[in-house]
Amino acid sequence: MTETPSLRRHARTVELVMRHLARAHGEDEEEWGNAGLLHDADYEKWPEEHPHRIVERLRALGEARVAHAISAHYTAWNVPYDTLLSKALVASDELTGFVVAACLVRPEGVRTLTPKSVRKRFKDRAFAAKVEREEITRALEIYGVGFDDHVAAIVAALQPHADELGI
Repeated sequence: MTETPSLRRHARTVELVMRHLARAHGEDEEEWGNAGLLHDADYEKWPEEHPHRIVERLRALGEARVAHAISAHYTAWNVPYDTLLSKALVASDELTGFVVAACLVRPEGVRTLTPKSVRKRFKDRAFAAKVEREEITRALEIYGVGFDDHVAAIVAALQPHADELGI
């Protein structure tokens, strides 16, 4: 369903981050990775119905936990964040995209990226201006992790895949 290179890269980066977090929490890496990979799978083809289409498909396949996490990541639905998976996904979605944007303006990309440099970009509202910083801050509170710690986890998840991702 996802055709544009930027959305494919976003899906892949969130998948990698979610797999990394699953390992850190002792959770099911495949399940968490699938939540990251599929969270925006219907966005491009059916933006007005996002994430309804992918959620319904996952439920039909018996993937209720992944469907719930993807429902919760779409903040307009006000689905409760009552699983660690849903909290991790909402905390990782926007911030992973922001971290990738920060990588793209650095000569060394993700290889030398630090939480400090990401925080500096985060404070600059002209950088990645469409990113809703308040939503990221709220998502981190829901997940119960600090900005620098989560950025460090995102960077650690992406660094081994820098060449594949073009970052």
